[in-house]
Amino acid sequence: MTLAALSGETLAQCIQQSAPGAVVRWDDVAVWVEPSALASVGAALRDDPDLDFRFLNAVSAIDFVEHFELVYHLTSFAKLHTGVVRSRIYGREEPVAASVVGVWKGADFQEREIWDLMGVRFSGHPNMKRIMLWEGFDGHPLRKDFL
Repeated sequence: MTLAALSGETLAQCIQQSAPGAVVRWDDVAVWVEPSALASVGAALRDDPDLDFRFLNAVSAIDFVEHFELVYHLTSFAKLHTGVVRSRIYGREEPVAASVVGVWKGADFQEREIWDLMGVRFSGHPNMKRIMLWEGFDGHPLRKDFL
């Protein structure tokens, strides 16, 4: 089974119809969206019959020092394609993005891991607490400024 990778422009066109103002930019492989719009963007990509992104492969976070970036890898097994959604979060003190647990249940532990290790909080998450480190651990050890 071969999966086609949809372009960021294709994803942006769908998102702009369902969540106006959410798209920041796109390139050949990904679309960047506002962190506060991630849940509505995810629902739009899941519910659009032409896209049908019902599976969230992974959510990851990258610390670029000047900003954090969340990366969502999506798959439609019915349509045999994949897509990548990214979101930049500026500010190191209280980085926050909308949770997509209401869209894809598989995001639950992944968002908790990102909170635990990177310090990005997900608003609307039903159980936003540490998953790998103990409560009371000081800091987020995968941040570049941790040491």
